[in-house]
Amino acid sequence: MKPKAVYQRIVLKLSGEALQGKKSHGIDHTVLSTLARQIKEIRLLDVDVAIVLGAGNILRGQENINSQGLDLDRSVADYMGMLATVINGLALQDALEKNNMPTRVMTAIEMERIAEPYIRRRAIRHLEKGRVLIFVAGTGNPYFTTDTAAALRAMEINADAILKATKVDGIYSADPFKVKDAKRFRRVKYIDVVRKSLKVMDATAVTLCMEKKIPIIVFNINREGNIKRVVLGEKVGTVVN
Repeated sequence: MKPKAVYQRIVLKLSGEALQGKKSHGIDHTVLSTLARQIKEIRLLDVDVAIVLGAGNILRGQENINSQGLDLDRSVADYMGMLATVINGLALQDALEKNNMPTRVMTAIEMERIAEPYIRRRAIRHLEKGRVLIFVAGTGNPYFTTDTAAALRAMEINADAILKATKVDGIYSADPFKVKDAKRFRRVKYIDVVRKSLKVMDATAVTLCMEKKIPIIVFNINREGNIKRVVLGEKVGTVVN
């Protein structure tokens, strides 16, 4: 008997760093293949899947630009970052389709030869037809992060939850890589994430989720099978609700 998923429609938020694996930058083919297999596992549970991608493995907007000594306006740097998410989106699409999953890349910045323009009704229709959606180019506007894009798209497609994939197994009171006795939280309230400045998602994204009461599950993407565990309701990572 097929196990029943707790969440029927999810937005999976993947950072660009999640795609680079152990490389210093770029895309790791092995990581892509592993992600594709995990996403296929939850599609076999009849879960609707939409993915929002970052681009920190290629370009992290102003932060990355400044570190390279380039004098660019913030909006220009952000647009460069949005275009970098398209590269990641096309790579992930290829990996998913090699695993026999129908996909659509939908972009907030129109580029008709590469991807479909994002239209809410069309996106929902794709999900109803069993296609995996990959949302790229953020919100299409500078000054907004891909976290905010994930929250916005989750609201628009009526997602049951946002799965925030990270390098650690949840939300901690401090950086667990720097603070040895940092405490991991099992559950956190939206307002506490904002008040305590916990590094989960930016305040705009958390506030949007709080308004719509969309839970955010923060978990370790590097442990294979975790996406399925979260979808099945197992106690993985930290839940923000």
